Order: sequence, then C-alpha cells, then structure tokens
Amino acid sequence: MPALSILMPCYNAEMTLEECLQSLKAQTLVDFEVILVNDGSTDNTGKILQKWANEDARFKPISLTHGGIIRALNAGLSFCKAPYIARMDADDRCHPDRLAKQVGYLENNPGVTVVSCLVQGFPQEQVRQGFQIYIEWLNSLVEDAEIRREIFIESPLAHPSVTYRRRAILEAGGYQEHGWAEDYDLWLRLYLAGARFGKVPQVLLEWREYPQRLTRTDSRYSLENFLRAKAHYLTQGPLSDRDAIIIWGAGMIGRRLSKHLKRQNCPLRGFIDIDRRKIGRFRYGLPILSPTALPSLLAACQKPIVLAAVGARGARQLIRQQLNAMELEEGQDWLGVA
Repeated sequence: MPALSILMPCYNAEMTLEECLQSLKAQTLVDFEVILVNDGSTDNTGKILQKWANEDARFKPISLTHGGIIRALNAGLSFCKAPYIARMDADDRCHPDRLAKQVGYLENNPGVTVVSCLVQGFPQEQVRQGFQIYIEWLNSLVEDAEIRREIFIESPLAHPSVTYRRRAILEAGGYQEHGWAEDYDLWLRLYLAGARFGKVPQVLLEWREYPQRLTRTDSRYSLENFLRAKAHYLTQGPLSDRDAIIIWGAGMIGRRLSKHLKRQNCPLRGFIDIDRRKIGRFRYGLPILSPTALPSLLAACQKPIVLAAVGARGARQLIRQQLNAMELEEGQDWLGVA
C-alpha cells in the first residue's frame, strides 16, 4: 500500500496537464499513487494520462463518461488505497515538498482530519483582484481555531491544496450533490462533526487563475448557492438551539441570507445597520435598527446570536471591533458569515 493517494479529476485538461503531472513527479515524497480520473474528456487528456501511466506505474488513469466533478471525485475515492489522500487539480502546480510536509503534519497531529497549506495565484498577470483578496484571506487562516471561526464566511481551504484522512472522508459520506460547491459542503459537514483542520504555513500550491475555472463557469459556485449552503449548515449547527437571530447588515448579503434562513424557519428578530437611510425601515417585516439598539435586543432573548453579513471589504473587522467592545464572544455570541 502506498503512503499517499493523490486524487485528481481531469476534464479537457491537455493545456495544463503535463505541467501539473511534472510537479507531482518532482515531489520529495515518492511513495504515492496518483488516481487520475478522466471525466469523459474530448481532447488529448486521455492520451497524456496513458503516456504517463506507461512511463510510471504510480500514475493510474481511470476513464469515465462525462458526469461532472462530484461523480469523478467519488469514483476516484473508491480507487484510493492509502490512509491519506491529497487532492490535486489538473491545472495547478505543487511545490516539491508539499506532499511530504502535509503527510508529516497529519502524522504529527493525529487529531487533525484535513491539512491544507498557503496558496499562491498564477500566472500573476491573470490573477484578478477579487481572487487575490480571497487568497489573502485564505492564507490568513492557519490554525484550527481561525479556520473554524471564519468557516461560514467563505471556503477556508483551497480544495486542490488539501490532504485528508481517507477514513474520515468516507465516514462523512464523501462528496455530495446539494446544488452548491462540493468542497465547501464537505468542510461544513466535517466542521459540524467536530473535525479539526490545519495548514502548513508555507506556500505549497500554485493555484491557476483563468476564465475557464469551474468556480467561474458552474452555477454551484455562485454567491446565491454559497448563501444556501451557509443557511443550511448554520441551521444544523450554530443556530440549532437559538431563540433569536439578529442579522448585522441590511444590505444585499444580509437580505439574501435572511431569505434562506426564513425558509429554514429560523427565529429572525431584526437587522442591525449603520446606514441612516435604512435605520427605522423594515426587511421582511423585521425592524432595521442602529448598533446602539443591539444590547437591549439581545437582553430580551434567552439564547440570541448575531450574524455579521456585510460583504464590503474591511466591514467585518469594523463589526468585530464593535461587537468585541460590547463584550460579545466571537463564535459563541456572534459569527461572521460574509
């Protein structure tokens, strides 16, 4: 049995595949297998995979009819033999020490289920500002407590950067289709199950940015579907025993999130906002109040929680400062969700 299985779906990846596979071949950890799931490619992906398999028995192609990323991932999972599985995408590149450091991390931290690393976007001239802002946020979350604290803001782990324990992923039900991002869904299910996360605090993955990225072309990665995922798992976890939910933010994010929470029959009590034009108005029949009204609103409830749902850059930190000044504990009394 190899020490590590690498799970890599491939779909029409001929332009980037060789570069990706070369970065795997250059790894300092050599005891691995690469499960290469060809998801019905119509270009030369299949020929490239077969060439690599002929030259190196560690590279093992599997051919499927085209069925999408979730089917490909679960099919590949069923072929992975090692206790640890590293994810990789066919358009990215690994640092030579990535796999050795991540396997070492899991060996030295038996309580951690998923380990990631810092990432870097490339080619630099194609990295959009939004993607770079997301990467900077992603790289700021290293310890388990940081990742868990902000897991409802965005996906805190770059999917192709992770290595995880095979048994834990199978016990969690593998990858599932719910109409939103399959990796974020998996992290949230693991979070609710009490799994621990970690990151090697080094850039070990180069994450390719280009217009054809699945996150740009597949509706499952849209803002609306991320909000649906958040509402679904918030209701199952942090909101499950609350008698009052207050949304900080009556703008677009807060409004759309509250719509999904209302569909889950959550006990919404009102909105907080600093915009004087909104204060005194109503959203879905609920009052929009100023931050000065929050203490009395909280005091009137038994187990309230505040959800900070403002998407403007820098707003989360300002809200954190105000809630900290009110002696509200992040993760217990309030959560960031945008």
